[in-house]
Amino acid sequence: MFDYIKGKLAAKNQNQKACYFTVETYGIGYLLEVSQSDFCKKNLEDEIKIYTVLIHKEDSMNLCGFLSKDARDIFNILTSVSGVGSKMALCLLNEFDVSDLIYFVINENSKELTRAKGVGSKLAQKIILELKDKLINISADFKVSKNTEIPSETEDIQKILLSLGYEEEEITNAIKQACNHGKNPLQNEEFLRATLQILSV
Repeated sequence: MFDYIKGKLAAKNQNQKACYFTVETYGIGYLLEVSQSDFCKKNLEDEIKIYTVLIHKEDSMNLCGFLSKDARDIFNILTSVSGVGSKMALCLLNEFDVSDLIYFVINENSKELTRAKGVGSKLAQKIILELKDKLINISADFKVSKNTEIPSETEDIQKILLSLGYEEEEITNAIKQACNHGKNPLQNEEFLRATLQILSV
């Protein structure tokens, strides 16, 4: 119905179940459910372009929004898996970069997928089983890289986490997730707490 909406971020709302943007364009306010990571990236009055998916159920219709086309495309792929609805797909995109999510599926890393809220080992394995071949075929369309750069300012935090016995790959993933959640790597203590919280899940 809509490919994307471009306008001003007129309102941000968050509750225990979901995060929402209201994007105003030409006098119309569009309410979109977004991932928490996208929610943290934008401020009120920002001019934004947000890619959309219309979710049509028997008793309701609502829009989901994504700040990148890649995220929207992966959302559609995730919801093709039986048992993965829009809420679950948003949880996965909240927890992982698109490139990391594709990497974990292609490499059958179900343990990492279970970091997302509500994703158990059986569902993680089902996602891998149903999507691995599909994502291998289209991965060239996305920037899939295990070695995505992380901020150089986190070097001290990486050393602390290594000293606590965490593996390098675990640390890298946790730092990237913390950044995606809007945490500032220059605020060392807060950023360290955020990464430890992610690692403890």
